[in-house]
Amino acid sequence: MNMFCRTDQKSICYLCSVEEHKGHDIVSVVAERTERQREMEVRRQQIQQEIQDREKDVKLLQQEVEAINQSADKTVEDSEEIFTELISLLQKRSSDVKQQIRSQQETEVRRVRELEEKLQQEITDLKRRDAEMKQLSDTEDHNQFLHNYPSLSPLSESTHSSSISICPLSYFEDVTAAVSEVRGRLHDILRDMWTNISLTITDVDVLLPKEPKSRAGFLKYSCETTLDPNTVNIWLLLSEENRKVTFTDQHQSYSDHPDRFTDYTQVLSRESLTGRHYWEVEKKTGVFVAVSYKNINRSGRESIFGYNDKSWSLRCYSDRYVFWYNSIQTSISGPQSSRIGVYLDHRAGVLSFYSVSETMTLLHRVQTSFTQPLYAGVYVGNTDGDSAEFCKLR
Repeated sequence: MNMFCRTDQKSICYLCSVEEHKGHDIVSVVAERTERQREMEVRRQQIQQEIQDREKDVKLLQQEVEAINQSADKTVEDSEEIFTELISLLQKRSSDVKQQIRSQQETEVRRVRELEEKLQQEITDLKRRDAEMKQLSDTEDHNQFLHNYPSLSPLSESTHSSSISICPLSYFEDVTAAVSEVRGRLHDILRDMWTNISLTITDVDVLLPKEPKSRAGFLKYSCETTLDPNTVNIWLLLSEENRKVTFTDQHQSYSDHPDRFTDYTQVLSRESLTGRHYWEVEKKTGVFVAVSYKNINRSGRESIFGYNDKSWSLRCYSDRYVFWYNSIQTSISGPQSSRIGVYLDHRAGVLSFYSVSETMTLLHRVQTSFTQPLYAGVYVGNTDGDSAEFCKLR
């Protein structure tokens, strides 16, 4: 068994090489071993290089963990310091308000006490004069009465005012209302700022990868996409294991379903998309390549991909492209191709459309914030034979 048949990939003897394996690509076992040994060495070098690359990546990740921890610790420390300052400021303002209230309280009480003392003195004087008048009034001697009457002291101007009014427990109520208003405003500010702070924290994603630069890079995220028979319009024929739809001039006998598009020749994928995904659509003539939320309308003009705020659509013409979102169109120039590639990074809010041929050319990129799982979709024109097929990429 010192011969090797490359055609059948097996070791053979010399006799078999001239009979059963006659005409096959045959070499010696030693030659085949040498060739395979050489290939294995190359593969080992590649593996060793990959090991080195991954070890470098591990070191980078370890450094990244350290950087994340340091940044988080520093941010927590800074935040605590800022909140401590804020609490101290609030305490100082509370002390200031208390001090001002007490100071004003003393001023007002002193003023009232002074007025009270004057009134008490006036009351004493009035009582004394009233007693003098009573004594004179009781005098029986007319001459003595008339003699003493001019000696009565005249009435002094009173400090009493009828405008004095008492409002129990209402003197500082306006201060309480003002402080309550500050509390309400501060509550609103903290609520709004907390929302911003929370969103800023959740936006931290160290390992969020950048969009691939080559088709090979995109293919790492390739996904198997099949079309949902419950959503397909009755003028579209499903085929190729539910990966292809073709417009026909005869409606199909699909059963009634609430998810079915009734007015326009559209269809959604069965699979939901929430991570990073890449797929390609082979199209023929008028096709919209789209992504959409599940709750898109199923009838009416707003059900068309791109004519609402629940879907994003690239309309492919023979000489140009038009991107549609929320009934707003954007004209796009780019190389024509029968195949459109779509890259989605749901978490990063990235949606990119590519013209795929020997090379990949970016046609349009969307940067937004997706709030629901997405579904791949296509709209097929109304010419008999127009079609769209989700390609097998694996």
